[in-house]
Parts: sequence; structure tokens; C-alpha cells
Amino acid sequence: MDLEKTPPRQPGEGCLTVAIRLPVRIVVLLLVVPVRLLWDALVVGGRVLRDSVLRPVGRALGWLARAVFIWPWVMMWRYALVPLGRGIAWLGHVLIVVPALWIHRRVLTPLGHGVLWVLRGTGAGCAWVYARVLTPVGHAVVRLLRGVGYVLVVLGAGAYTVMAWLGRRLLVVPAGWLYRRVLTPLGHGVRRVLRGIGAGCAWLYRTVLTPLGHGIVRLASGVAWLVGMAVTGIGVALYWTLRVLLVVPALAVGRWILAPVGRFLLVVGREIGTAIVHAWRVAGHISLVVGRFLAAVFRRIFVEPVRWAYRTVLTPVGHVLRDTVLRPAAEIARGVGRATRQALAGAREAARQARADIRRMLFGEPREPRAVSRREPQAGETRTLGSSTTALTKD
Repeated sequence: MDLEKTPPRQPGEGCLTVAIRLPVRIVVLLLVVPVRLLWDALVVGGRVLRDSVLRPVGRALGWLARAVFIWPWVMMWRYALVPLGRGIAWLGHVLIVVPALWIHRRVLTPLGHGVLWVLRGTGAGCAWVYARVLTPVGHAVVRLLRGVGYVLVVLGAGAYTVMAWLGRRLLVVPAGWLYRRVLTPLGHGVRRVLRGIGAGCAWLYRTVLTPLGHGIVRLASGVAWLVGMAVTGIGVALYWTLRVLLVVPALAVGRWILAPVGRFLLVVGREIGTAIVHAWRVAGHISLVVGRFLAAVFRRIFVEPVRWAYRTVLTPVGHVLRDTVLRPAAEIARGVGRATRQALAGAREAARQARADIRRMLFGEPREPRAVSRREPQAGETRTLGSSTTALTKD
């Protein structure tokens, strides 16, 4: 059986890759096979331990936990708390609900009816007082207030007219004369003065400030150009200095040293990873073969002898014991149980008859139920007011 197939050669693989692959895979296989065997042994042992020890122990612990922690609470709830709660509920019904209902029916309801009757009488009296006394008084007060309001409105209108005439003569007419004769000429003069000042400022800006600003801008542009040229020259010099001293050596080191070393390490790492995968798969096949061999040895040494002993020795002995001992013992036990049940049934019947006799001696014979006719009366009989044929009204 071909346990390992060499993968097809990838494009771009060189002699270095082919030379590294075989020794790496051999070394990795020698290291991985014991680890895989140990891992498979631990897996099988863990499964056997889970199925044969942990699950039964867990079930036993679960049953024990239910028996210790759950069932006592269930029994206490079912046989102690529930009957106690029902008794408390019955006592509460008897001691609280029934007296409360009696007080409501016999005391509070008549008292409420009396209070309602008193309130209705009081409301009727208040309504009569409102309709016969308060309403006429209120109408009279409203009419009086309306008359007083009319008088106050007339007085207010006269006072407003007088104050308006005085305000017009004392304030509005003098203010209009002051605006036309004083403030308007003064405002025209101030506007002419401000126009003259604005024209002078505009001439000063056009003839003096504008040429001076243009000269300053041109001088600043020349200075900025000189500074830019100086900075550019310094930057170019620093660039070439750094390029020659740092960048070119770094590029050479990365291209001729670090890149080959990185490729070599990458090839080695890839081959080690591939070798680990193949070695783990091959170790799995080896572990399967070893496990099957050990299972066959265990079956030949332990299982087959135990099975042979069970089939050839224990099964016939068990059949003989079943036919000669267990079945007769079972028949005897069933016969004893049947006789015991018959004896207990006879004892119960005798006890029942004895109780019936004692009850008959103490209380006498029970009265026989009287037959009652449920049918309609015959043709000769007639119905009267005191007789009935219905089940609800029959005597």
C-alpha cells in the first residue's frame, strides 16, 4: 500500500527545494510518529474512560443528587406544604372571607343605603336652596354690576377723550414743528460734511495707498523667490546625500542579502509544513495498523476464550439451573402468592361481614329505598294543584 505519494513538482522549484525536501520529511516523520501514536492512544483511552467510567459515574451522581437535593423538596412540597397551604386557605376563607361577606351584607350594605338616602336628601335640599334663594340673589347682583360697569365705561371714555386732546396739543404738535424746523436742516448739513470726508479718503486711497501697496507686494515676491531657491538647493543636496549614504546601501543589503535569506527560509518553512502534514497522515496509517494489531491480539487472547467459555460452559449450566431450580422455584413462589392472595381475600371478606353485622346490631337494618313512579298518571287519574309529574317538583 502506497502510504505517501510524492506531490507533482511545482513550477519554479529549484534544486535547493528538492535537496531539502527528502531529509526534512524523514526527520519530521521520525519525530511525528511517536507523537501520533501517543495521541491516538490517549484518544482511545479517553473514549473508553468516557463510556465505561465517566458516564456511569455521572449518571450515579445525577441520581444521587436528585435523591439528596430534589426528591426531599418534592416530597416536602407535595405532602407538607400543599396540605398546609390548603388548610391555611380554608382557615382564611372561614375566618376572613365569610365574616367579611357577612359584614358586607348585614352591616355595610344597609349603612351605605342609609348614607345614600341622607346624601340624596341633602342634595335635594341644596338644589332647592340654589334654585329658590341663590339664583335670584345672583341675578340681582349681576344686574347691579352691569349698571356699575356701564357708568365706569362712560367715565373712562370721557377721560380718554380729554387725555388724547391734551396729548396732541402738548406733545404731537411741538414735536412735529421741532422735526421740520430744526432736525431736518441739521441732518442735511451733517450728510454734506460726511460726503466731503468720504471723497477725500477715496482720493487718498487711489493716489497714495494703492501705489505703496503694489511696491510692497513686489518686494515680498522677490524675497520669497530668493528664499525658495535657497531652500530648493539645500533640499536637493540633502536628498542626494541621504540617497547615497542610506538608501543605496539599504537597497543593496535588501536585494543581495535579505531577499535570498528570506527565500531560503520561506522554502524551508514551506517544506517543513508540508512534511509535517504528510508525516501526520502517514503516522495516522501506522497508528491504525498498530491499533488493529493490538485489537486482534486482545481479541485472540481475552475475547475469544471468554466467548468460548460463555457459549460452551456457562450457557448449558445456566439452562440446567433454569430448568431444574429457577422454574420450579418460580412455580412454588407463584403458588404461595396465589394462596396468600386467596387467604387475604377471605380475611377481608370476613372482616367486611363482621363490620356489617356489628353495624346491623348497633343501628338496625337499613331502610329499603321506596320506589317512586316516574310515569304519567293513568287515564282515570287527574292532576291537581298538589301533585306533579316533573322530576324537579315531585315530592
